Amino acid sequence: MAADFKSGYVAIVGPPNVGKSTLLNRLLGQKLAIVTPKPQTTRNRILGILTRKRFQMLLLDTPGIFQPGYRLQKVMVETAKRTLGEADLGLFLTEWGREPGPDENTIIQLLAKAKTPTVLAINKVDKLKDKKLLLPLIETYSQRHQFLSVVPVSALTGEGVEELLEVLAKHLPLGPQYFPEEMITESPERFLAAEIIREKVFLRTGEEIPYAVAVKVDEYKERDHVLYVKATIYVERDSQKGILIGQKGRKLKEIGRFAREELEHNTEKKIFLELWVKVRRKWRQKDADLRFLGYRR
Repeated sequence: MAADFKSGYVAIVGPPNVGKSTLLNRLLGQKLAIVTPKPQTTRNRILGILTRKRFQMLLLDTPGIFQPGYRLQKVMVETAKRTLGEADLGLFLTEWGREPGPDENTIIQLLAKAKTPTVLAINKVDKLKDKKLLLPLIETYSQRHQFLSVVPVSALTGEGVEELLEVLAKHLPLGPQYFPEEMITESPERFLAAEIIREKVFLRTGEEIPYAVAVKVDEYKERDHVLYVKATIYVERDSQKGILIGQKGRKLKEIGRFAREELEHNTEKKIFLELWVKVRRKWRQKDADLRFLGYRR
């Protein structure tokens, strides 16, 4: 390995729904984090491993930072704050057309407290015809915090992403290659399967249902060249259970079909997926339930 090889952790932080997970997937060149149009989709810290000839970048996708209400949201925000403090670099992601508000101000205060060197990326610039319109927003942020660099990007189209990678790599510390080159995450397959199922719930249901849903994989075993996945979808109320199952079980079958297809694509294996729906009342408010469902370690 070259003497100038670099490696380190990069915490991707920002308010909800600015494209953090989409950017992680774009940086990796493949889907790792689930993505939906709904805010607060990401609940856990997810590690993405990007290895190039001269560096290994350990990208940490985090939940959005906002003013939390119930216990689960507080745990999500705590996770993001802790991750920023532990990282070698911060990547603060905001978006074009969004003026700094309370969430952004909270993040800037966290950056100052953590003293983590941070790059600012402004996402969704594919919507912008005249890039000069970015200058006032860049000036506003630059007056509030001393960023290493400001990079306009589009996580959707890939515009500016290679430039962003170069900037981040430049500021990584010297260090060894921690993971094999072909490895893109250390997350267990069970966790990734649960996330895919949860993504399909987010995409196929509306109103409060996605936010009241947690998924726990109860079985993940291969037998006779078939991968058997059994998972329980937890909701908080009987009415939510009825909506999620749907008339004659149609909604749950639809969710299962889309989840199974993606799991088969990812694993390149035949999948037998079995889904159950159970009520676990007020699970988002209880530490014991959050631990049971994997949201507290």
